[in-house]
Amino acid sequence: MRNKRMLESDKVLEKAASLQSQGKPFALATVIRCESPTSAKPGAKALVEPDGVIHGWIGGGCAQPAVIKIARRALEEGQPYLIRISPERSVESENGIMDFGMTCHSGGTLDIFVDPIIPRPGLLVLGASPAAQALAALAKRVGFQVLVAFPGATRETFPEADQILDGFDMAAENLPAELFVVVATQGKKDEEALETALGLPAQYVAFIASRRKAEKLKAYLLERGHNPTQVNAIAAPAGIDIGAVTPEEVALSVLAGVVQARRVSAMRSQDKPVTLPLAVDPVCHMTVDIATAEYTHLHQGQTYYFCCKGCREAFAKTPEKYLVQAETGV
Repeated sequence: MRNKRMLESDKVLEKAASLQSQGKPFALATVIRCESPTSAKPGAKALVEPDGVIHGWIGGGCAQPAVIKIARRALEEGQPYLIRISPERSVESENGIMDFGMTCHSGGTLDIFVDPIIPRPGLLVLGASPAAQALAALAKRVGFQVLVAFPGATRETFPEADQILDGFDMAAENLPAELFVVVATQGKKDEEALETALGLPAQYVAFIASRRKAEKLKAYLLERGHNPTQVNAIAAPAGIDIGAVTPEEVALSVLAGVVQARRVSAMRSQDKPVTLPLAVDPVCHMTVDIATAEYTHLHQGQTYYFCCKGCREAFAKTPEKYLVQAETGV
């Protein structure tokens, strides 16, 4: 049994490593405590992708829907959660533990730690100017995966960069899924750097230059046949106006603009309406995907959806009890 659990955990960790190498987010759920009887034991692991697909085993029935729900929340908020799945929800939850009172027949209790694994956003700095050097160092401290590309760029010039490319050829590079680009050439190979930036799947492109210079180079890019929407979206002059003078101050201004763009984009994505057809289990109040729900019950012409067989049977015996609770919130 122990060897089997170890093999299952190895598979989950291999999947985690694969997703990390691809720069994809996921949540890792680990059983840290149990009270028998439970099918999952301490150390059992499962990996949950943002779309709710789960790999591994941390219990079935009531456990999986709870873990998937909290995993999605953890990924959206970027913070871990400790959840408890037990036959009855505690009147007073322990500090730091999110309780899920379930009616499944197993009767056991599981404490599961759900940890979101979110890849660092990538900042690609095109250029080797003093501002580029200051930006690469500062962005690393803020939490970005820093890539630098410019002919002749060296580790000595960019000691804190995660990756350094000698030139603008990005064809063979495995770039971060969340990518921001700053052109910091400041007069050296501006055109080549800007065209490189426009050819990348970046969420945001900024150009350190005066307004007049930026307008001239945008006109050049349009003449070259680049997409007008992409060209006009280039943030130039780059950054937030703080009256920056030194390269370090310019880097601070530019990085503030990148962070602002990233946070605004994240808020907009969270405002998108949920399109999945969902229902709420009237017994345990778990969210249930209607399209894949296995347990349903028809009562007075309305279909109700359940996370497990135990919830469906409890509802079928006394539906009025649970419908009154749903109306009163008791």
